[in-house]
Order: sequence, then structure tokens, then C-alpha cells
Amino acid sequence: MLRSSPRALYAAFDRFPTRKGAAIHIDRFARTLFSAAGGGLLYVLGGEGLPPYQQEGNIEIVRFSLPVENYLSRALAFGAHLEALLDEVGDNLALCHFRDPWAGIPIVSRPRRYACVYEVNGLPSIELPQVYPDLDARTLDKIRTDERLCWEAADRIVTPAATIAGNLIRLGCPAEKIVTIPNGADIRPRPPRPSELPESYILYLGALQPWQGFEVLLRAFTRLGDFPGLRLVVCVSHPTRAMVRYQRMADNLGLTGRMLWRTALEEAELAPIRAHALASVAPLRECARNLSQGCAPLKILESMADGVAVVASNMPAVREIITDGHDGKLVAADRPAELARALRILIEYPELRARLGGNARRTIEGRLTWDLSLRRLRDEVYRELLGKGDPA
Repeated sequence: MLRSSPRALYAAFDRFPTRKGAAIHIDRFARTLFSAAGGGLLYVLGGEGLPPYQQEGNIEIVRFSLPVENYLSRALAFGAHLEALLDEVGDNLALCHFRDPWAGIPIVSRPRRYACVYEVNGLPSIELPQVYPDLDARTLDKIRTDERLCWEAADRIVTPAATIAGNLIRLGCPAEKIVTIPNGADIRPRPPRPSELPESYILYLGALQPWQGFEVLLRAFTRLGDFPGLRLVVCVSHPTRAMVRYQRMADNLGLTGRMLWRTALEEAELAPIRAHALASVAPLRECARNLSQGCAPLKILESMADGVAVVASNMPAVREIITDGHDGKLVAADRPAELARALRILIEYPELRARLGGNARRTIEGRLTWDLSLRRLRDEVYRELLGKGDPA
């Protein structure tokens, strides 16, 4: 039983909080929504010791925490629990914001007076086959149908990148509903260098799904063995089976002694690691998820905001953020030798690193801060729809 009658709901089939980019995004968007609405309900995944219910001022957090192992079964159970919450509070809601069809279908399928925002950072119909290649065609068709129902019913579709918006339009989403609001980063003073950090290191920051291209980075790093003091520092949100698999691969490549793994770091711990790297790498794979769908990696923005030179795969979504040779270095995807060459140049030419990093920070300051993006979200989406969706 909830303790309030929220005017706004933000729902996401993601564990919250974590250090994943999705959780950072949820935090920023949800706080902006609840500030505009005077409080609200956040419905997310739980687990790992997170409480199933939590209250922070005028925000209530409900976490779906049942131990359902199968991904799709967990998604359906998550939606069923959301339906029960909507039975309790639906008549009071003015605006519902959801990030995925698992949350979206319960929200849009009922008689309602509230307005809806569908936030599309990625589509399960494109991403799930990369993780679960044996997913059958009938299940994928059902997911595509649910995605389409969500954007047809939504009042606004919010995306973080023009490439994602373009993909949605190609799939039939009405262009006039789409608002592209880029991800952002915060400009902060450079933190002191921790004494335990290696003297020189390349940074990989983020998750380890197949489309992230971490294997490409490992193979590139084997070509930098003539820099004996150089290390690869890998920061991931939490231990996973993929992490164990890549640690085994690193051992087979002879890299174990040249790597440091860090998991579940708070921002205060992560910030100095990010800020003192020689370079930060985003070796995204050439696949449907990154090319056709698009993406908007927070890890690129955060490293740029710290004034760190970024080396990333040359693809449309990344070119929305980085101009090659000006505020970062772009390389062909899936080419370990080319990635290694780009890193080698940055290692050997510190003045180039400094120029790229300085320009990167100025790029974030000029057009990609969270303040700029969240102001647009509040003014162009939430304020208009909150008035439209007020219960009678």
C-alpha cells in the first residue's frame, strides 16, 4: 500500500540504483519529472539487498524484487506487479513515463486520463537477439507489436540520439511525437589522483554486453606490450558471467598482470579513475544494435567532461557526440590493430591527448550538460503534458 496519491509515475525495467548508465539516466529523468509534478512514484527492479519499498521526501520507490531467473518471465511478472500498482493509484496520475514495453504495456492498455511518455534508449526487439540468439521468431514478433503499441499510444517519445529517432521513424513511429534530448554530463573540478592508481593506464568504463566490443579492446591491448608500465583499468557496475568470461580470455591472451578490474564503484570512487586516464575507450561493435538502432553512451560523455581523450568506434551515433580529430579519435569498429594504433599515438603524443581532452570538455560545456538536457525535458515535455494529463 502506497502512502501517497502520486501525480507522476516513472517506470523502468532496470535495477536502480546501480552504476550502470541506465541507472544514472533514470535518476536524472525521474528527479526532473518528480520536481515538475511535486513528487511521484518510481517503479524499478530491485534485488542485491535493495529494499522493496523506500521513501525519499515526496518520492516513493517500489522495487520488483521477486527472484525470477528467466528474463522474459521476469519482465512479464514486473508488468503484472505494475498493473496492481496502477489499480491503486491510476486515477490520481497525471503523467506516466516509461522506458520499455514491459512497463509500457500495462500503462497504455488501461482506460486512462494521464498522459504518457515513452523513453526509447533502445528496443528489446533489436537488443535481445544479441544477448539471447536462440530467441524464437514468434516471441520477437510479440515484442515488436508491444513496442509499436507503446509508441502509438504515447503522447511523446523521448530519445537521446538522432540515430535512435531515425530508426523509430523507419519502423513507423510518428515523427511528430519524437523529441530528441541528448544525454549529458556534469562539468566538475578534476579530483586528486589516488596513490593506488597505476602511473599510466587506459580506461574501459561500462557494461560488457556483446555490442560493447570489449573483446576488441582486449585484442588491441595485446599490441601495446612495448609499454611495460601501461595498464588497462576496467570499471563495471557489478560482477557478471560476462566479466568472468572476459577475465578468462584476458588470461589466455597474457594480459592478466596488466589489467585491473573494479566493480560497483560509487561516483566518488570512479571519478578520479576516469579523470586521470591517458585515454578512455568505447570500442562499440558494428552490429544492428549500434548501427541501425543507434545508441548514446554516457561513458563517452562522462570521460569528455573530465577532459580525457576518448577513442571510440566510428559510427553515426558516436559522430553525434565526437568530431574526429577535434574532441576525440574515431576508429573503424571491430579492428583491434587500428584501435591499438590510435591508442599508441595518444600515449606517445601527450600534447595531442591534452588538446583532444580540452576540446572534449568544451564540447560538453557548450551543448551536452545535464542542466541543458533536463531543462529541455522539463520545459518541452513534462510541463506541457502535466497540464494535459491532470485528472478531472
